[in-house]
Amino acid sequence: MAWMIQAENVRKTYRIGKVDVPALRGVSLAVEKGEFVSIVGPSGSGKSTLFYILGGLTHADSGRVLIDGTDFTALSDSARTRMRKSKIGFVFQKFNLLPTLTAQGNIDIARDIAGKSNGSGDHEYINRITRLLGIDQRLEHRPSELSGGEQQRVALARALVNQPAIVLADEPTGNLDSQNSEIVLKMLRQSNQELGQTVLMITHNPEAATYGDRIIHMRDGSIVPPEKDRQWSLAHE
Repeated sequence: MAWMIQAENVRKTYRIGKVDVPALRGVSLAVEKGEFVSIVGPSGSGKSTLFYILGGLTHADSGRVLIDGTDFTALSDSARTRMRKSKIGFVFQKFNLLPTLTAQGNIDIARDIAGKSNGSGDHEYINRITRLLGIDQRLEHRPSELSGGEQQRVALARALVNQPAIVLADEPTGNLDSQNSEIVLKMLRQSNQELGQTVLMITHNPEAATYGDRIIHMRDGSIVPPEKDRQWSLAHE
């Protein structure tokens, strides 16, 4: 079995004033290549902290994260950045679009950062995903001229444009109405099925979670045992 994402006994504690607040209490999980996994939990369950650690955006206090067999936690900051650029696409609840750039510019900058040149095949792929997301007629508009749903769809196109092996989505429908939520979730599912991308989505929405192949529940910094919710996790004592 080929694992794309593995977390082994990951722990993270935040210091707030004089109080230690544990965010992750020894979380272990594994995601297969080409799998779509939803992680569900209430606010404060630790799911967003796990997202940031799996994406290499913050450090765990202890434990390991392996991305496609490489120990992410053992890499230097520069090596971790290179891996993020080459393997991972991020979608956030806040769209994080650059306000001075058009929608097309926001998509193109992801390719520039990754050091990729544009070939004819790339143009065809970009045109395809913008059509599927319904933003192909809005590419010359700046974020302030787009609706919230359109901005999130631009952000998703930006995450997919380099055809990453992994797509990490943190509450991608949290600020969207039902129609735009469905468009975003269907595109995530389509990229997973047609391109073989591994998708890990953080959400508090049980309905959105059903788009995944598997749902993992979190509570109080831990994964809920599989016997309670018919899910599973890897145990690392």
